[in-house]
Amino acid sequence: MCLAVPVRIKSIEGTEAEVEAGGITRKASLILTPQAKVGDYVLLHAGYAINIVNQAEAEQTLALFSQMSQLMEPE
Repeated sequence: MCLAVPVRIKSIEGTEAEVEAGGITRKASLILTPQAKVGDYVLLHAGYAINIVNQAEAEQTLALFSQMSQLMEPE
């Protein structure tokens, strides 16, 4: 099973972007999504942005991940 996580592009340098989700930032390759720009949400899989997604869809998915995480935390 593969999982891609929506992240927001904070900055771009060449074909590499700094992306952020849930306060965590990391580097990601834009080699597969050269049309992506700062502020876009992309699906990140194995360090590669594999698709651009709309903001509403990305935020809804991130909210679901957050809810799942809260349900898994011990009380």
